[in-house]
Amino acid sequence: MTNNKSLSVPALGGEQSLNRYLSEIKKFPVLTPEQEYMLAKRYQEHEDPEAAAQLVTSHLRLVAKIAMGYRGYGLPVADLISEGNVGLMQGVKKFEPDRGFRLATYAMWWIKASMQEFILRSWSLVKMGTTAAQKKLFFNLRRMKRELEAYEDSDLHPDDVAKIATDLGVPEQEVINMNRRMMMGGDGSLNAPLRGGEDGAGEWQDWLTDDRPLQDETVAEDQEASLRHAMLAEAMESLNEREKHILTERRLTDNPQTLEELSQVYDVSRERIRQIEVRAFEKLQKAMQRLAGEKLMLAA
Repeated sequence: MTNNKSLSVPALGGEQSLNRYLSEIKKFPVLTPEQEYMLAKRYQEHEDPEAAAQLVTSHLRLVAKIAMGYRGYGLPVADLISEGNVGLMQGVKKFEPDRGFRLATYAMWWIKASMQEFILRSWSLVKMGTTAAQKKLFFNLRRMKRELEAYEDSDLHPDDVAKIATDLGVPEQEVINMNRRMMMGGDGSLNAPLRGGEDGAGEWQDWLTDDRPLQDETVAEDQEASLRHAMLAEAMESLNEREKHILTERRLTDNPQTLEELSQVYDVSRERIRQIEVRAFEKLQKAMQRLAGEKLMLAA
């Protein structure tokens, strides 16, 4: 992105302005898939800063939601959000709208990567040279302890250690060491006061992440699913009846039939069924791509 300063992102000056920031970012409109595509194309082709600003601001709530999920590492949520916003901007910069997926899906990885690197830099116990397995342990240990109901601030039960080590592919001693270090690092109390908000003082537990998807994400995903379903139904009409039946039975049902079963239906070899399936799938892909292009042209 050529100039991040041109983006109209609300100011986030620290923990005391966090409530105000969270309220402000809810005011930015949710983009439809068509609006998102056109803005992304404008930025991709012309580096239009206003298009980039609309893409970024419409996803600030996603960054805040992800940041709440990382607050257990004892770092200011405002700092996590700031780092996540940098990742979001990088995601917008590298987003390729013609690939067919939504910006939220792509940018989420950039947002999480920025936050995780910030956490790793901030925790003296985990250096940047840490192995990928140790980083995986660092970011999954709390979740796995919750799943195992190992809430106490003490050494883990040997059975829990073995379970975590096996699931994450790390030595048991590393699980023990990481658990001890993270207990020493300490988490802020969930009842610690959160001050400075327009709505008055509250507690950090009031801002715990909601596992339910954001409303704008749900609407966008529902719209995209409906569009893809309609396009699939239309694209299937490009196949003849045999191709349609074989492709449906092989790839579009919960209990797909085997090549042998279909070969008996049509009295041909299994290899012939496989060839028909491959050809039908290629035809379906081309039809889907053509329909997607037509719909995007209509939205332009």
